[in-house]
Amino acid sequence: MVFIFFGWISKAARERTVQLWSQCLMKTTGVQVVQEGKPILDGPVMLAANHVSWIDIFIINSQRATSFIAKSEIRQWPVIGWLVYAVGTIFIQRGSRQAVIDINAGMDKYFKENICIGLFPEGTTSDGLSVLHMFSGLLEGAMNSRVPIQPVALLFTYNGERSGRVAFVGEQTLVANIWVLLSSKNVGVTVRFLPPITQAGEEVLIPRQELADNIRAVLLKEIEE
Repeated sequence: MVFIFFGWISKAARERTVQLWSQCLMKTTGVQVVQEGKPILDGPVMLAANHVSWIDIFIINSQRATSFIAKSEIRQWPVIGWLVYAVGTIFIQRGSRQAVIDINAGMDKYFKENICIGLFPEGTTSDGLSVLHMFSGLLEGAMNSRVPIQPVALLFTYNGERSGRVAFVGEQTLVANIWVLLSSKNVGVTVRFLPPITQAGEEVLIPRQELADNIRAVLLKEIEE
């Protein structure tokens, strides 16, 4: 697999490979992806998206190569864990305050390499028809580096109507969710890249939770419209 050689190829080639591979996965699963708005492509950026399913990482990567921060348990999932790892996901131990501190401290290294970092601030999945409370812990790295944070709204549809059909929520198993996704026709998702929130040049940063609440409000407006 080409992912084995990621350490040997350029950043641009690596990102293009991830994007093309994610696009192939979308075709395989039958998910029809429509992009609205434009992702930031130049310089470092953090994407903050609402979270509906395990496939969200690949949906966004099909439009813009992104290294997501995700809970470490995902790495152990059969097949999906390897796929998520292969597209450059950064794993974090859930519930560990020290892990959050370490990730934030190391984030500047990624930003200096102009790597796009992705985050699901809700910390869990929803049905995609609303937005849960957003946690602010992992926003600190972007704030400290004065990196723009671009909200991304994922709007899922089924047969042309907004739907939570393929949401990975509740007590549903991973296998059951994959089956629902693969057996459902006409599943679509709009990936809406929204105007970035930036604090570049600001001497005083807004409180971290206020920033998280602002991101949630922006996404909520798009998702509940």
